Amino acid sequence: MPEHKPKRERAREEYRAEKAEKQDEKQEKEEKGREEKWRRDPVARVTWAAILIWAGVVLLGEHTGFAKSWPMWDPWAYGFLGAGAIILLQAVVRLAIPEYRWGVTGNFIFGLILLGVGIGFITDWGWGVIWATVLIAVGLAILFGGLKRGRR
Repeated sequence: MPEHKPKRERAREEYRAEKAEKQDEKQEKEEKGREEKWRRDPVARVTWAAILIWAGVVLLGEHTGFAKSWPMWDPWAYGFLGAGAIILLQAVVRLAIPEYRWGVTGNFIFGLILLGVGIGFITDWGWGVIWATVLIAVGLAILFGGLKRGRR
């Protein structure tokens, strides 16, 4: 003899099943959206292409002897400086285009760190001064980013 569940219990089970199904669909849609966003992110593509081109130009300058006449020439320094500047430019572009306004703070921090490393290679300021300055700049970026986000 089959057991019959009360009507209320069956309704609860159906409701839970529908809710779980909707949540699964929502999760799949979010994951698909994130994947498409990464795949269709021309800002990131252009940034990495520019960094690779910059690294090639620096290496070409080093190996052809073109840049050795520059004062304080160090290929690593100019490589890090250029990459940092490109990453910072990416952060500015992301701020300017609402469609790609995500990851700005992380890009800004990473760009500042790369700039700090590059400056450290070519100056006599000492790493302590450079890292203190980078930390102040990162702190200010986080502070201003939080203030801006709070005003929305």
